[in-house]
Amino acid sequence: MFLPAVWLFGRGYFGVRFEGVENIPPEGPLIIAPNHVTYADPALVTLAARRPVYFMAWNRLFTVPLFGRLIRFLRAFPLETESADPTAVRGAARLLKAGQAVMIFPEGGRTPDGRLQRFKPGAFRLACLQGAAILPVTIVGGHESWPPQRAFPRPGRITIVYHPPVSPALGVPPRVAAPELARQVRAVIASRLPPHQRPLDGD
Repeated sequence: MFLPAVWLFGRGYFGVRFEGVENIPPEGPLIIAPNHVTYADPALVTLAARRPVYFMAWNRLFTVPLFGRLIRFLRAFPLETESADPTAVRGAARLLKAGQAVMIFPEGGRTPDGRLQRFKPGAFRLACLQGAAILPVTIVGGHESWPPQRAFPRPGRITIVYHPPVSPALGVPPRVAAPELARQVRAVIASRLPPHQRPLDGD
């Protein structure tokens, strides 16, 4: 009942459309890595996936009445963002070992201005250690509909692009492979953003 409501809201209010759905692997360990622009990102990105998707969410969100229950229903698990959180990392590793899909936002939090931020290394180290492919996802138009300074979103048009998966290099130590994997994924995500939302040179 809930997911059809999200689908109707996403399509009707945000005008969401999907590209590259055929690139979503139907099975096997997978890290889904979107740019992060709105609170609605996890729900919208999972709509086109024909498999369960788990995701990390800021631990303080779980204390918000009703919203905390909602994100748990959506298979969220808490992440301490102010410091390293080995519990969340172990939870993600267990899911990947079981062949599940885990969504991790490489920027760590929502972009303040729509521009793609620097990536944190955790998702890419995890992919290398677990042998999981990364599915880059570009969310276009989300910042215009729901910038951080707005309490509620306005109607808009959001496009979600699922790019071909990127796999870690075989036989390369994670400390070497992870930064290169992050560079590849960031370049792919940025390729579908409008110029004013792409990373600045040297960023």
